[in-house]
Amino acid sequence: MEEQAIQKEEQAAKKVMLSGIQPSGALHLGNYLGPLQHWPQMIEDFDCYFFLADLHTITVRQDPAALRKQTMTLLASYIACGLDPEKCTLFIQSHVHQHAELGWVLNCYAMFGELSRMTQFKDKSAKNADNINGGLFTYPCLMAADILLYQPDFVPVGEDQRQHVELCRNIVQRFNGIYGDVFKMPEPYIQKVGARIMSLNAPESKMSKSQPEGCVFLLDRPEDIARKFKRAVTDSDTENCVRYDQAKKPGVANLIQIYAAATGRTFEDVEREFAGCGYGKFKPAVGEAVIETLRPIREETERLLKDKAYLEGVYRAGAEKASYVAEKTLRKVYKKVGFLQR
Repeated sequence: MEEQAIQKEEQAAKKVMLSGIQPSGALHLGNYLGPLQHWPQMIEDFDCYFFLADLHTITVRQDPAALRKQTMTLLASYIACGLDPEKCTLFIQSHVHQHAELGWVLNCYAMFGELSRMTQFKDKSAKNADNINGGLFTYPCLMAADILLYQPDFVPVGEDQRQHVELCRNIVQRFNGIYGDVFKMPEPYIQKVGARIMSLNAPESKMSKSQPEGCVFLLDRPEDIARKFKRAVTDSDTENCVRYDQAKKPGVANLIQIYAAATGRTFEDVEREFAGCGYGKFKPAVGEAVIETLRPIREETERLLKDKAYLEGVYRAGAEKASYVAEKTLRKVYKKVGFLQR
C-alpha cells in the first residue's frame, strides 16, 4: 500500500502528456521514427494518455470489420513499441463517451472562419470530394476535446497538426475568458529528430499509407522493406554522394534522416560512414537498419494479437481510468455552461 501511495505521489508531480493516432491504417516508419519511438521515454517522464482515435476515422468511409481489426492491431503495436499499460493510460477513444460530449460543446466555441482555414480540411476535402461531411469540417473541435478532457501540459504533434493545437488554444482562451479558469492551456510538443519522414518514392511528400510503395509499414516483411529501400528515390546528381542537402538532394536527405534515427547516429556520422560510397551501397544499408529496428516490434505485435483476452483487458482498464479523469473535466464544463447536473 505504501509503494502504491508513493507511485501516486510521483505521478501527481509529473506533467501530463497526451497523444493519439487514428486506426484507419497500419502504422508506418514515419509514425515510429516521428512520435512513437520517443513515447516509452515519455511515459517515464510524464503522466501519459495515449489513445486510438477511432472517432476521427469515420470522417472518411471505413469498412467496419477492417476498422475493428486495425484498432486491435494498432493497440498491440502500441504496446510492442514500448507503451507499458502499467505505466500509462492506453485506451480507445470511442470507449470514453466524454470525448464526443465535450466535442459538441467546443463546436459552439469555435468560429466558422477558424475551422474553414484549417489546412487539413482543405486537403482532405480535395481528396474526398464526394464526401465533404460536417465531421470533416468540425473534427478539430473533437481533437480539442480529446486534448482538454485530460488537462495536459503538452501535446506531441507533427508540424501538420500544429495548426489544430493552435485552434485548441484559441478555444481555451475564448472559453476561459467567458467562464474562468476551466481548461489548462496546452503546449505543442514538437519532436526535432525524425519528426518528418518523407515518402521513399516521392521525397517531397510526407510518408503516408496512401502511397504504399513509398511507405514502410511496421509489420512489413523484411524482404518487402529491403525492396522498397532499393527502389527509393535519391537524386539525379552525378556525384552519387551521400550528403545531407534538403534543398538539392531531398531523397538522399530523407534516407540519411531515416538511417540516423534508426541507428542513433548524427547526420555527420552518416556522411562520414558512407564517404566515397555510392547509393548502391547506402540504400541497402538503410533498409537493413530499418529491418533490424522494426523486427522486434513486428514479432511482439504478432504475439500480442494471439492474446485477445490480454488486449481486451488493457483497453477496458484504460477506458475506465480515462473516463474517470475525463468526467471530472466534463462535469466542470457542463456546470459552467449552465447544464443541470445528472
